[in-house]
Amino acid sequence: MATRYWVVSLPVPTSASSLWSRLQESISKHSFDTPLYRFNTPDLRVGTLDSLLSLSDDLLKSNSFVEGVTHKIRRQIEELERGSGGESNALTVDGVPVDSYLTRFVWDEAKYPTMSPLREIVDGIHVQVAKIEDDLKVRVAEYNNVRSQLNAINRKQTGSLAVRDLSNLVKPEDIITSEHLVTLLAVVPKYSRKDWLSSYETLATYVVPRSSKKLHEDNEYALYTVTIFGRVADNFKTSARERGFQIRDFEYSPETQESRKQELEKLMLDQDTIRTSLLQWCYTSYGEVFSSWMHFCAVRVFAESILRYGLPPSFLSVVLAPSVKSEKKARSILEGLSDSANSTYWKSEDELGGMGSLGGDADSHPYVSFTINLV
Repeated sequence: MATRYWVVSLPVPTSASSLWSRLQESISKHSFDTPLYRFNTPDLRVGTLDSLLSLSDDLLKSNSFVEGVTHKIRRQIEELERGSGGESNALTVDGVPVDSYLTRFVWDEAKYPTMSPLREIVDGIHVQVAKIEDDLKVRVAEYNNVRSQLNAINRKQTGSLAVRDLSNLVKPEDIITSEHLVTLLAVVPKYSRKDWLSSYETLATYVVPRSSKKLHEDNEYALYTVTIFGRVADNFKTSARERGFQIRDFEYSPETQESRKQELEKLMLDQDTIRTSLLQWCYTSYGEVFSSWMHFCAVRVFAESILRYGLPPSFLSVVLAPSVKSEKKARSILEGLSDSANSTYWKSEDELGGMGSLGGDADSHPYVSFTINLV
């Protein structure tokens, strides 16, 4: 599938069918690897020249906005699919692949009546796409919020012993809690393990001898228990800190552990549910926005062709997908077929009295042309 297309309109000197045949013949003969399609632009309501000039000022900006939302949704789909280890499904508009929708475009009269003013159609498309973009922001924020909560829990589960949650490392039999005795958990740098084992009994009075037991270790730290009399706990913590040992605050609670487990399971379920819903919404909304974008392109072709070639409307609009090596030849063919007294060559603003490049691409051509990038 091609990902880069040109939408072009050429002035019609006699008949559109004759010009179409000549274009087909030239492309087939000299640029054989360039797919060529008719772009069905309807007879829209012209309005006044002032209204067209005013509209042309906004066409490029509005096109950038609609195109940007299209790509934003596509990137969101790709990110969601990557996150689940899958590949993106083919993007479609009402079940039709997007490239086929573009090359076989048909104006939706029911949604965009051709007798409506061009400004009304363009504004309607802008409002519709803006609502979809706002909806996307809300849905993505909800999904990212759940992901952030899960990531925070996972960091606690997988971080170093200095910061991670210890509840799944400590068993009930590791903890002694009585009227007088308490068990503390010490996080000891691995290079200080010998120092800990030789000194913990001296860090305070009333430390139970040989009560320290290693529960776990990671790349940086080891986790030890130590049992002491509760009344010296504060003195022990202070002395331990001065020797570079961290005493972690910990209270064993089966209820808390079960609650955290249930919270994690609920967040994982919420993430999967929201992700599935967001992905389905993105696929549907991409089709809606892409359709709106193509209708906008049709308005743009029509308006710029009237400003370029004059009235009554007499132009042939086409879609091409030239390869990089065929672009120069395709441009030459299009320029050769656009020789018309009504075609104002977009040179410079000085030469055209400030009317150069009305809503067009950066490159100037003696015909209306702009690029559609599907990715």
